[in-house]
Amino acid sequence: MPGRRAVLAAAAAAFVPSTFVPPGPPVAGVPRAGALRFRLLREGAAIGTHTLLFHPAPDGFAIAIAVDIAVRFGPLVLYPYRLRGSETWQDGRCMAAASRTDDDGTAKTMRAARDPAGLWVEGTGTPRYLAPVDALVASHWNQQELRGPWINLENGRLLHPRVAPLGADAALTAGGTRVPADCFAVTGPARMRLWYTPAQVWTGLLFDAQDGSQVRYERMI
Repeated sequence: MPGRRAVLAAAAAAFVPSTFVPPGPPVAGVPRAGALRFRLLREGAAIGTHTLLFHPAPDGFAIAIAVDIAVRFGPLVLYPYRLRGSETWQDGRCMAAASRTDDDGTAKTMRAARDPAGLWVEGTGTPRYLAPVDALVASHWNQQELRGPWINLENGRLLHPRVAPLGADAALTAGGTRVPADCFAVTGPARMRLWYTPAQVWTGLLFDAQDGSQVRYERMI
């Protein structure tokens, strides 16, 4: 007879769909498992995690975003960072977004909401403005953000990065395997490299931190 823990685990699994299919028109980049999870490495040492969880919503889906970083020297935390954010998509469009960030003691916020005129954005980095029609919140899961301006997820500022495709470049996962992907170099107000699978699912990121160290995202698959 199975134990209580096994029964509970089986019951929980029964409520987790094997493939995430949100209502409404399809949006490229939404992961089939309904989640994107990354571990963050600074010069090879683990410093935190970045998670996006996708949930069905009327005519679309919602995303819960969590970033937790702790750069340590022994037991001391030299640099703490915590972000909690969200996006709501309906009929293939971003309808709202919000975030709160604690960046080493500095509070940052952003809010975006759509009305008939378009997507209005405000935050600690900018007064309220109407975003360009091709602008997307720079949460990186949606490869279409590479085609237009970025709305900074931390503070709402509008950024105009330059993007150059670098071609096929397999992305290293947290499990040590490599998955087929295309790499893009981003320069200008944001400097990084982003990797997306052929299905346009975000699968890697690399950037230089302010102290000159290199931070790599490895997807946990």
